[in-house]
Amino acid sequence: MSNGGGAPSSTTHLLDFLEEPIPGVGTYDDFHTIDWVREKCKDRERHRKINSKKKESAWEFTKSLYDAWSGWLVVTLTGLASGALAGLIDIAADWLNDLKEGVCLSAMWFNHEQCCWTSNETTFAERDKCPQWKSWAELILGQAEGPGSYIMNYFMYIYWALSFAFLAVCLVKVFAPYACGSGIPEIKTILSGFIIRGYLGKWTLMIKTITLVLAVASGLSLGKEGPLVHVACCCGNIFSYLFPKYSKNEAKKREVLSAASAAGVSVAFGAPIGGVLFSLEEVSYYFPLKTLWRSFFAALVAAFVLRSINPFGNSRLVLFYVEYHTPWYLFELIPFILLGVFGGLWGAFFIKANIAWCRRRKSTRFGKYPVLEVIFVAAITAVVAFPNPYTRQNTSELIKELFTDCGPLESSQLCQYRSQMNGSKAFSDNPNRPAGPESTPPCGSCVPSGLFIPSMAIGAIAGRIVGIAMEQLAYYHHDWFLFKEWCEVGADCITPGLYAMVGAAACLGGVTRMTVSLVVIVFELTGGLEYIVPLMAAVMTSKWVGDAFGREGIYEAHIRLNGYPFLDAKEEFTHTTLAREVMRPRRSDPPLAVLTQDDLTVEELQATINETSYNGFPVIVSKESQRLVGLALRRDITIAIENARRKQEGIMLNSRVYFTQHAPTLPADSPRPLKLRSILDMSPFTVTDHTPMEIVVDIFRKLGLRQCLVTHNGRLLGIITKKDILRHMAQMANKDPESIMFN
Repeated sequence: MSNGGGAPSSTTHLLDFLEEPIPGVGTYDDFHTIDWVREKCKDRERHRKINSKKKESAWEFTKSLYDAWSGWLVVTLTGLASGALAGLIDIAADWLNDLKEGVCLSAMWFNHEQCCWTSNETTFAERDKCPQWKSWAELILGQAEGPGSYIMNYFMYIYWALSFAFLAVCLVKVFAPYACGSGIPEIKTILSGFIIRGYLGKWTLMIKTITLVLAVASGLSLGKEGPLVHVACCCGNIFSYLFPKYSKNEAKKREVLSAASAAGVSVAFGAPIGGVLFSLEEVSYYFPLKTLWRSFFAALVAAFVLRSINPFGNSRLVLFYVEYHTPWYLFELIPFILLGVFGGLWGAFFIKANIAWCRRRKSTRFGKYPVLEVIFVAAITAVVAFPNPYTRQNTSELIKELFTDCGPLESSQLCQYRSQMNGSKAFSDNPNRPAGPESTPPCGSCVPSGLFIPSMAIGAIAGRIVGIAMEQLAYYHHDWFLFKEWCEVGADCITPGLYAMVGAAACLGGVTRMTVSLVVIVFELTGGLEYIVPLMAAVMTSKWVGDAFGREGIYEAHIRLNGYPFLDAKEEFTHTTLAREVMRPRRSDPPLAVLTQDDLTVEELQATINETSYNGFPVIVSKESQRLVGLALRRDITIAIENARRKQEGIMLNSRVYFTQHAPTLPADSPRPLKLRSILDMSPFTVTDHTPMEIVVDIFRKLGLRQCLVTHNGRLLGIITKKDILRHMAQMANKDPESIMFN
């Protein structure tokens, strides 16, 4: 660089170090959105640099191989950890759940079923009764029958349930508040580019794993399937820090998190393919083809590890794996579709009730006492659940019973009516028929809680009732035209367990509005290809019925409730507004805060930063021309100034700041200028003031932008941010724009 007669410019030479990457520049503050375009550019530049050096030496070639394989290594580690933790959670939850009723004397670490495996005194009908297993009444009072033993078992059941719930909520409240809930709404938001520090950290992982076991064992109506996705994403986030390719690039890190969410569903339901589709359909924002392959591999590794652990002792990945042997018939599509209607209605009701409860918790005194809330719900659940053996057992075990195909090898109480085949007795003489779980309060409480299992339980109960009714009709009215063509006298034409499975899928679909991934998950649970059509019919019907009452699923509703800056790709923007109607500043707003390219001082720049709360500042040629040069981010400016003061002497408050390639001409006695061109984004996205907002919203969704500048004939007019778009969409929907924003 030369100045005048060709002599080197000492000022410029001294500031050339700022052309090097400044530590901290390009990172993000908590609760801010990443710039996807900038992150992808950084990754391409890093990749070009590695490729250009790999032929220089064997070491550089090895580094390039390590970089190429680091993606597969991190998803392998994530899959291994997810499978191991899922197996640990399954085993520990089963043991603690049975601990509420008694203890195994021969081996304390065995649950009820494992305790009786080696006993020679069990019968087929009462396979869970053996002398090695003692109830609390037998241990404390020395008697197994009678009112006293019943009261003692009742008391100990409530005591253990409250103890587990209290310990879970206290651990969450004290050590990791982010471990509460299912975590899927926040993971969707994080995958869209939002930063929530600590949400996927090691403390959250440890506390979530422990408290998930305690919450499930306490008997609260919740599932561990949703939280397992959060646990897997925590593993993916932690392992990504071992590889610079992912630790230093937020966009690349989200590719790992997409694969981790697939691994989480894989171990939750034993459905690797369903997990990949769940990640693609439900949670991922950016899903390139290589992420699809890595998600599949992570799901495969996680399922393999869980199968090796074999937590249920039946060589299956999930507790409620079933196989049906009776085909379905065309006429049965009618009750299947009716179950889909019920699932859609239930989903719409559940979403509204759950959001209303959570909003009430946020706006009233309920939210100030999370421990009391959880203890209160756990106490009511335990008191109501104990008298009924179906509500007393784990919800996953209840679903297993409801899915059961009644046959000669089944000893389920639900199959007893088959021996009598009396329609009235099937419904009224069975005192142990299951009751619906209370699933609204725990979902969103201050403990790890998933809604997959409670929703499936509600649907399975409804489906089983419909299935038994259809079975009774076919048995006693086999001469009706509906049955006589395909149902022979005395034959098992109807499978009530199949109706339970379809009902479970319909209710879960109504709550989450999942379609393809849900059908595949349930198909992998049953292993029956021929039942895909009933599942598809029920799930699509539940989605259509649910969408008639509101297009948001439960996860989108919670994102909206919490005010996260999430632009849903499924939501259509149909309004005819223009960019100039949405951009800032409005007519009543102060002028747009801008920086000029070469006539600001450090003091003026810091004053602009301190007096405003904007995250970025457009850089223009001059106040008169308003010609756009680029965009500088607030965090980058602050870090660059601090870095220059630390590394270089002579930077004063009246030092000139310039964003140009060459330093401006300054008086000889002026202090050393500060060059900030290296932090300037020279190609910010711009639209004209007449661009339809439909196109602007599409650009934000598909490119993951944080902000977009608005120009007219090259002159800067204003700026549109992601929050401006969300406010505008709320305003168009007749909602308060400020009430939906994250605080």
